[in-house]
Amino acid sequence: MKIAIIGAAGKAGTHLLNEAILRQLDVTAIVKNVATLSVDNVSTIGKNLFDLTKGDLVPFDIIINAFAPLPGEEHLHISAGHHLISLLEGTTKKLFVIGCSGCLFVDSGKTTRLMEEEEYPQDLLDTSKAQLQNLQNLENASIQWTYVIPSAMFDSEGPRTGHYLKGGDQVLVNSQFNSYISYADFAVAMLDEIEKNEHPNTCFTVVSENVTAAS
Repeated sequence: MKIAIIGAAGKAGTHLLNEAILRQLDVTAIVKNVATLSVDNVSTIGKNLFDLTKGDLVPFDIIINAFAPLPGEEHLHISAGHHLISLLEGTTKKLFVIGCSGCLFVDSGKTTRLMEEEEYPQDLLDTSKAQLQNLQNLENASIQWTYVIPSAMFDSEGPRTGHYLKGGDQVLVNSQFNSYISYADFAVAMLDEIEKNEHPNTCFTVVSENVTAAS
């Protein structure tokens, strides 16, 4: 199994790359600028996501979209999603996408999403809207995909505990009633899913267990 991580130099991408290396998986980092990678001795492709071609992705079985647009360019989540779908149509390759907590429902009736709550951070709203559109585009696509959604609090500095819980498309809390996951545990969960393929063509969320935001 050969894995490509698009955006491997970003916060989430770096954790995913480190986790793949830890597991001794065959992984390639796809980044706009190879010099920004914090990991040495890894296979790389130095190319902008939007310049990728079908030929670039031929060697890979799994493509992870960890692309993170700059503030003010959140709409690029949608454009990136469209581009990757077009590259993977007609193939057996699988796309994994990092979602946004705002897409999660807060009620069992699934009438209200987290992004629609008054207290939801305004600086995440545009990302959530774009990522929801990205999810809906995947649902209507003919490719193989899985969309993994972090908890409400997504902590880039949190520990790798290796302990997490999985849910569906509703906000999930751990035994301490916190909707929290570290980037490191998120990477563990995504790589576990890649290896087990338990959520084909759907989305799911994860929460760190045994860890709180105050830990």
